[in-house]
This record gives sequence, structure tokens and C-alpha cells, in this order.
Amino acid sequence: MIIEDEQLARQRLKRLLATYDEIELIAEAENGMQGLELINRLQPELIFLDIEMPLLNGFELLAQLTHQPKVVFTTAYDQYAIKAFEEGSIDYLLKPIELDRLDKTIKKLKETNLATSSLSIETLLNQIQGKKNTKTLTVKLGERILLIKINDIIHIEAEDKYVFLHTSDGKKHLTDYTLAILEEKLPEDFIRVHRSHIINTDCIKEIRKGFNGALIFILNNEAKVSSSRSNSEGLRSRFGI
Repeated sequence: MIIEDEQLARQRLKRLLATYDEIELIAEAENGMQGLELINRLQPELIFLDIEMPLLNGFELLAQLTHQPKVVFTTAYDQYAIKAFEEGSIDYLLKPIELDRLDKTIKKLKETNLATSSLSIETLLNQIQGKKNTKTLTVKLGERILLIKINDIIHIEAEDKYVFLHTSDGKKHLTDYTLAILEEKLPEDFIRVHRSHIINTDCIKEIRKGFNGALIFILNNEAKVSSSRSNSEGLRSRFGI
């Protein structure tokens, strides 16, 4: 069973799992409360569980289960790693999940005794070492994988189902990350000003007042990014406007 509140992340994991004949997906849930009800009713052997979700987070869900499946946590939050493994999970996948990393998890599931197996905290920390202070984001360009320095990113834009990184060299890179994941992974200098835009505050050249209280950010690459009305009050407070 997949329990994940982000539709795109849920679809991505479902698509990846479909490549494994030994995995049968019996249900999906889009929040913790729905996941709790489905687990207790359908009693799956294995769940892929997000941590930050509406109504109940992943740990709150586990605390209320009457049926205890094996757990693979899926999340963008590195800081939950130790607690996740204290909960006895089989593995811990950082989003966006890549097929080669998922493949290691599936092999681990097949090779170990699921009734007793769990990874140690030491093993987990070895797996995620260096990810807590991420300095780059990866993007795919054909057969190549490019490393984009976070400091080179001016703003991030969602267009339909795609997310692009706009960099200081004037280029536009397609990434597999969702804006929600990037909002949590990036440093505090990056702020979400609109449901479709994250900007690097170090790259703001000018701020103008727009229509209906919105703010218009003029960036170093001359891009103009408008805030949503719901975000404008917090942004005005942050920038002392």
C-alpha cells in the first residue's frame, strides 16, 4: 500500500513499483487518516509511508495501528531518519525516489526475513551521509546527470506537471523534484512566493507593489515573479514592506 499526500509523488512511486512482479499494490491513501483505515481493514504486508501528511503524520498513523505491516518510509525530510528507524522500518527512501535506490530496497525485502528485519541507525546514517547539508541538486540531461549548485539557482518555476530550475547562467533545467519537496530541502534563503514559484532571496534586485496587494519580485536575471495574495502578507512582514 502507498500512503502519500502528494499526487505526483504517489503516481511516481506507483509507476516504479509496477516494474516489480513480486509487488502487488492493493490500495493507495492520500492522507494519514485514510491510510490508517485502509491498513487496518486490508492488512497489507508492506506499506510505503510518507511522514508529513494531513490529519495524521506517518508516526501518528503507526501509533494507532491494530495491524502492523512492514514499513518503508518515503519522505523529503532527512531529520526524521533516526526516528523512522527507531520505529522499525525496513528502509528509508528520500524523495524524489530513484529506481536504482528503490531497487536496493526491493532486493533487501526479498533477501531478509521480514518478520524480524530492520536496519540499524548506523546503517541509515551511512546511507544518507552528506545529504543533510545538500549543496547541489541533480538534473538529467539525456544520458548525463548534471549537478546544479544551489547558490546558482535564481528561481524555481512549476509549469503544468514540470518543474524547472532557472540558473544564473541563463539556463533552464528540468528537475524531477516537486516544489513541495524543494520547499523543504532548500535553505531558508529560498522562499515560496506562489504555488508555482520559489525564489532565491539573495537574487532579488527589486520589489514592487502589484495588484490586489501582491508583490512583484524583480530578480537578477530580470525575471518578474509575482506573489500570490495568500502569501503577500507574510512576505511584506519578512521584507519590512
